[in-house]
Amino acid sequence: MVFNKKFMTGVAFATLMTGLAACSGGEEEAKEGGSEKITIFQTKVEISDQLEAAAETYTEETGVEVEVIGTTGDDYFQQLQIRLNNGTGPSIMSLQNSTVAKRVESYVYDLSGEEFVKDIAPNMALMVDDKLVGIPYGVEGFGLVYNKDLVNPEDIQDYESFNSTLEKFKSEDINGLGLSSEAYFLIGHISNYPFSLQEDPEAFMDSLTSGEATMAETEEFLEFGKFMESIRANTPSPLGVSYDQQVGDFAAGKTAMIHQGNWASSLLNDFDVDFEVGMAPFPLEGNDKLAVGVGSNWAVNSEKEQEEIDAAIDFLEWLHTSETGKQIIVEEFGFIPAMTNIEANDLDPLSTAVFEASNNGETIPWSHNYYPANLVPNDFAPATEEFFANEKVTGDEFISNLDAAWQNATK
Repeated sequence: MVFNKKFMTGVAFATLMTGLAACSGGEEEAKEGGSEKITIFQTKVEISDQLEAAAETYTEETGVEVEVIGTTGDDYFQQLQIRLNNGTGPSIMSLQNSTVAKRVESYVYDLSGEEFVKDIAPNMALMVDDKLVGIPYGVEGFGLVYNKDLVNPEDIQDYESFNSTLEKFKSEDINGLGLSSEAYFLIGHISNYPFSLQEDPEAFMDSLTSGEATMAETEEFLEFGKFMESIRANTPSPLGVSYDQQVGDFAAGKTAMIHQGNWASSLLNDFDVDFEVGMAPFPLEGNDKLAVGVGSNWAVNSEKEQEEIDAAIDFLEWLHTSETGKQIIVEEFGFIPAMTNIEANDLDPLSTAVFEASNNGETIPWSHNYYPANLVPNDFAPATEEFFANEKVTGDEFISNLDAAWQNATK
């Protein structure tokens, strides 16, 4: 699933960080006989061996001790809170988004004044109010992944052209757009658009929760319901379709487009694809931007002694500005950089599209990161399954059902 993959991205960054931590400022202090130590707390046990090896390599090179703290399960944030509250928090920690960062706001250091943060891609820094508190691991994005032999992006720029394109493919016995049954691939990601097109998506979500607004009375959601009606009317039902089948049918030329992200490239590489692929925006209300976001971010613990804070910042600066650090980010770990000063010339086509959009600031946010907990699998997905299973449910009724699902998740 996507989120495992995203957090693997964070994990790989943690691997890198552990192995090379404080290569700029720490090395000089170590030479002076200081007992500098940096701790890093990250989320994935899958890379524990690689992380320990990287830490060992860094210690050999600099004399700086690096302690890697592993998690004992899936409750990373709870463990982080305990450590922060009892004074055993790490020097560097990973935080998913601003909602999470606000919950530990008193422990996050303001990095706004650091010179290297100016290179963070537009809108990708982790912010709490007006403070920059996190450096993104990298970026990921999603949209309409399309077969260039079948689809011209100019033909899918608004509802009318999108609908006529699907009707055309249906008449040719081609699946115009493939979704899959997994909750986020069915509705979690695609529902991002009407939220992200709001002037302030988080404020809009708050107004939904308080009852001051409804999706059923909001233009972008009503049009989203029309898009979903078009998908249902002109393409095979996604219910029962797995992610592997969705991508496999696309790779075989049976499907013209799928709604997916750059992570699909790894699976596409397993198939013998004989056409070029691209990624186009989902054209809700004429949207012409990809949905690009950050899986997690590196933050610095403000409760540490200043010497340790400085060492953590020195490392983050090295990571994102030194040639060695930049090379490892791109070549060793295969990330899509979230920094405009890092070149990435050998990315796959989908990742290239995301990278270029991110650097150009031509993106809409990942509003689904701020949904109520478990909304997608527990509430949105059942409503969407009912919509695809019962053609009597109109697009407007579907949006009303999403309203009810939201209220159920927030009550």
